[in-house]
Amino acid sequence: MAQAHTPPKYDLEERTLRFAKETIKFVGLLPKTLPNIEIARQLVRSAGSVGANYIEANESLGKKDFLMRIKISRKESKESRYWLELVTCDNTSKPAQERLIRESMELMKIFGAILRNSMS
Repeated sequence: MAQAHTPPKYDLEERTLRFAKETIKFVGLLPKTLPNIEIARQLVRSAGSVGANYIEANESLGKKDFLMRIKISRKESKESRYWLELVTCDNTSKPAQERLIRESMELMKIFGAILRNSMS
């Protein structure tokens, strides 16, 4: 008797943690110009806040608190994309920048879907 295939459980906490870690690694590769230093500070904060707020959502005290934290995670994903697009990098870090921009957009979509599904 064949067993039904069960897809692997998707861990959004792990994914948001990986996004923050990869963003920190990317920031370490950036040219140390004054604008990049300022942008990098904002980028590290927003990238870390995506997962931190998602964890808070999972520990929420109720639906209203859960929805607020998910909205913040979506907002921080969007803000991360903004800073990623502003930062100046060289050709060697360009692929990482593009990958992180795509990931921030994916996270925005995921949190948007969670919000839509939670409000219906």
